[in-house]
Amino acid sequence: MTDETDWNETLVDKKVTYHIEVNGRLFVIENVPARVNVETGEYHFSPDTVERLQKIVRERRSPVRTIRVPVYEFA
Repeated sequence: MTDETDWNETLVDKKVTYHIEVNGRLFVIENVPARVNVETGEYHFSPDTVERLQKIVRERRSPVRTIRVPVYEFA
């Protein structure tokens, strides 16, 4: 059993770049507000932010720019 006093999590507010693949299409969303764990780098998003991310992907608006991404096989 872990003593709760041993748990020290530091979260800081940052703007991050969020990546998600949907049906084989990669979406990159920049400047997403998140709470970032300083120790692990893990992102924590508010429910409102998650809803907005889903809406952006679902609506497939015109992007502000397009990037080319190389894809490699791990094998």
